[in-house]
Amino acid sequence: MLGTTAHPSGSWVVQAIRNLVMDLDDAGCRARFLVRDSDGKFPALVDEILTEAGIKTVLTGIRMPRMNSIMERWVQSCRRELLDRCLVWNERHLRRALREYERFYNQHRAHQALDQAAPLRIVPDPITDPERIIDLNVRRRDRLGGVLHEYSHAA
Repeated sequence: MLGTTAHPSGSWVVQAIRNLVMDLDDAGCRARFLVRDSDGKFPALVDEILTEAGIKTVLTGIRMPRMNSIMERWVQSCRRELLDRCLVWNERHLRRALREYERFYNQHRAHQALDQAAPLRIVPDPITDPERIIDLNVRRRDRLGGVLHEYSHAA
């Protein structure tokens, strides 16, 4: 298991936060913020541990169900496009797949809200010349063993 539980308690959350802080430290990473809701499963000790690690706790608004919609949408896309299509062997494999999906999501995947651009890539100029459209050469690059596909114009 990856440190998950179906029934988290306050003590479980405290231990999970301790593990998170240790994992970040071991990886040489630094987080500046942790966004969380006001659930009672987050005792004051959680904020103390985070403050000692230099991480500021940011609380989401009360009774604002759409506040987490962007993250929920990302999780939904990740599940549908990645996790539902592959068998994850262990934590290392999961982390690698998620890193690869994050790159794909931000650098290649078309987003309707961005007029088919990716967050870190602008949309190329449209091809209006009929001769170029007829001879269009599109290449496909498989990522994660064919779970994800990137398409691009061949040079």
